[in-house]
Amino acid sequence: MTSVNQLIGVSLGYVIFLFAIAYLAERAAQRGKGGWLRSPLVYTLSLSIYCTAWTFYGAVGYAARSGMEFVTIYLGPSLVMIGWWWALRKLVRIGRAQRATSVADLISARYGKSNLLAIVVTIMAVIGVTPYIALQLQSVTLSLSIFSEPGGDAPLNQLIAGFWVAFGLAIFTVLFGTRNLNANERHDGVVIAIAVEAVVKLIALLAVGIFVVWGVAGGLAPMMEQIDASPIGAWDMDRSRWVALTALSAAAFLALPRMFQVMVVENEDERHLQIASWAFPVYLLLMSLFVVPIAVVGLDLMPAGSNPDLFVLTVPLAQGQVGLATLSFLGGFSSATSMVIVATLALSTMMSNHVVMPVWLNLQGPGAQVSGDVRNVVILSRRASILMIIGLGYLYYRFSGGGSALAAMGLISFAGVAQFLPAMMGGIFWRGATRWGALAGLCVGFSVWVFCSLLPSFGPGAVLSVATFDTGLFGLSWLRPQALFGISGLDPTVHAIVWSITLNTTAFVIVSLFTFPGPLERLQGAQFVNVFDHSTQARGWDAALATSEDLLIMTQRILGATEALDLFRAEAARQGVQGHLPEPTPGFLQQLERELTGSVGAATAHAMISQLVGGASVSVQDLMAVADESAQILEYSNQLEAKSSELSRTARKLRDANAKLTALSVQKDAFLSQISHELRTPMTSIRSFSEILRDTDGLGQVEKTKYASIIHGEAIRLTRLLDDLLDLSVLENGQVNLNFETGTLSTVLEKAILTAQASGTGPLDIRRRHLDEAVTLTTDLDRLTQVFINLITNAQKYCQADEPRLVIEVRQDDGAIAVVFSDNGMPIPPAARALIFEKFARISDNDEAGAGLGLAICREIMTRLGGEISFQGGPSGNAFTVHLPTQAALAAQ
Repeated sequence: MTSVNQLIGVSLGYVIFLFAIAYLAERAAQRGKGGWLRSPLVYTLSLSIYCTAWTFYGAVGYAARSGMEFVTIYLGPSLVMIGWWWALRKLVRIGRAQRATSVADLISARYGKSNLLAIVVTIMAVIGVTPYIALQLQSVTLSLSIFSEPGGDAPLNQLIAGFWVAFGLAIFTVLFGTRNLNANERHDGVVIAIAVEAVVKLIALLAVGIFVVWGVAGGLAPMMEQIDASPIGAWDMDRSRWVALTALSAAAFLALPRMFQVMVVENEDERHLQIASWAFPVYLLLMSLFVVPIAVVGLDLMPAGSNPDLFVLTVPLAQGQVGLATLSFLGGFSSATSMVIVATLALSTMMSNHVVMPVWLNLQGPGAQVSGDVRNVVILSRRASILMIIGLGYLYYRFSGGGSALAAMGLISFAGVAQFLPAMMGGIFWRGATRWGALAGLCVGFSVWVFCSLLPSFGPGAVLSVATFDTGLFGLSWLRPQALFGISGLDPTVHAIVWSITLNTTAFVIVSLFTFPGPLERLQGAQFVNVFDHSTQARGWDAALATSEDLLIMTQRILGATEALDLFRAEAARQGVQGHLPEPTPGFLQQLERELTGSVGAATAHAMISQLVGGASVSVQDLMAVADESAQILEYSNQLEAKSSELSRTARKLRDANAKLTALSVQKDAFLSQISHELRTPMTSIRSFSEILRDTDGLGQVEKTKYASIIHGEAIRLTRLLDDLLDLSVLENGQVNLNFETGTLSTVLEKAILTAQASGTGPLDIRRRHLDEAVTLTTDLDRLTQVFINLITNAQKYCQADEPRLVIEVRQDDGAIAVVFSDNGMPIPPAARALIFEKFARISDNDEAGAGLGLAICREIMTRLGGEISFQGGPSGNAFTVHLPTQAALAAQ
């Protein structure tokens, strides 16, 4: 037989093992080797924090007392995970976007970052979870007492044992739950310890179940016959209790502080919810698989009056399976300890952020203090809160007598935290919900729960007098705790649940309808309800009122000097500012608020920045004040602003297009005039000199040759003009046939330079780097040559420098080739640059200027070749860049 001392030794060894696992996990995360810690499997197992001693021990006792009704405690969370996955995903997205550290932080942030609301939620959470912590302490001490009785040990003093269990859990939580200040950082050590405990308690419960079915009952068929013969097997469903308890367990799964901690705060990737949505219900199914067999066999084997909550232990012990009973004890110990650790971790964060820190900061004032003093206070307050919360659980366990069924204690706690649900769910789905509505609903619902559920749990005459139970508070029969408003006949649990949630929701809705949200509430409401459209915090800080020095001092007080300086230096580097003090832009203030939120909570962080910045931007306040007539105005305002911006951009584009069309129209008129002149001049010359040759006798050979040369030159000029018009028309209509061939870029440039110089009108110093031109091309070489000729000819015509110079540079970048033609002439005026590639555009009116078709032809050619041509102007000179298509560059020699 295992003695209590041996069992305590095993428990200490198990705790040391968990310490080692948690420590190694944190070290791995710090070294960046903890990717496996953030896997969907670990996340799913961490959700098993829902399965406490209630589900490990109490579910069997629940089944023994109430039959199949125990299924409701598993059914509610399963329905939430499977059917309400979209709501969980929204909750996780909001928590990450708002950097919410707790349920209180989430509700506070939704309703204008109200610290009053956060304090109310925190106090309610502490009181509501206290019975649940007491339940865990009771389960551990009861299980220890089972081992103390049969072996002849001295009877275990359960109150003393409960004290030492509470003390040990507090120490473990303090050591591994408050190592990091930032509550948004994952507690990798705690999470992996919870995951390990999830596996231990599942294996333990399955082992006991397998032993009961095949080792005691003799197999599956005899077990089924035994269940059929047992009262548990009778399907006697009280529909009101089933519906109420299923809804209650679902609500508690969403609202329990410990569930919010592991489901939202510790979530690394919201996609993990997709796997957890089916994996966690499977885990619950396995946890509940052998509940009925264990309960049935326990009722048959154990003496009358035995505590059914402990059948998981007493049945193996009765069969001489001490090792199995020890494993079962570790499973129950894991269930209890994991719940207490995470619950106190979440509650201590709420207490520190929303109760201790606001009071301490108000006492200190806004002045600069010692660097890191806030950080030290936060850590100290969280550790003190852990001790206080576990102490409250122990006191409830002591003064409630420790004799209630585990399931009854669990339902009391569930009903208490379920009061958060209307404010929480209403806040993320209803834009019209207000702070006063949430506060009214919480206070009404919580008061009803305290009166109808919590105080009666101590028993008649303990807190509430026997007369109150019989005749009602103050002698008013409609104020009886278990027959509120004179409605009797309901199950006490159902009665408390129905009235508290109904009145909570009613007060929440009615007060919200008759009150109007403030500006910040409206902004936060839009962020919450439409979180998938904009997953960032609402803007509104007036950065002009802040100074970087004050912000740095405040941040140092909370984060410490090193972390604060690192944060400010990173922002300064991002802004391109020298030193470590960035400009206090609205974006930086939002980032700073998010960082501080992880340490002191959303409401406190917002209040601290407000002291320095002076509140939200006036423009936002004014906008929201004007919009008082509609709760949806922010959304409409955003839409109108977006549409207004779009219309402004469209109007600007239309103005630009209109100006361009006007310029093109002027250019077209000039072109028609120019083209008429260009056509008439050579035709006139040809006609005049041909008439002289025809009608004048006695012309000498010299005159005939001169006149014939003029006629020939004008004919060439006329042909060139007609060729340009025809060429441009063919290119624009896509009727051109390209002749692709392979050649080198240097050859194409050489040919273009010789052709341009042969027909050039002035000297031009052309500079090249021949080594860079050794590139093989596959394209239409003639068309490409035409483009190069045009650019070189333009440089000859328009470069007015004393020593005209053209530099041809070939650039290559990741296979792309660009040929740059830059001259040292007069820069093209900015007003003309937008039109230089358009038809009819002429930069100069001198005699050398053509019809304005050359660059338009170049652009069309490069488009057909798959490249482009662009212009870059500078303080001196002009540069045209020909971007060759990447497929044209087959190889570099």
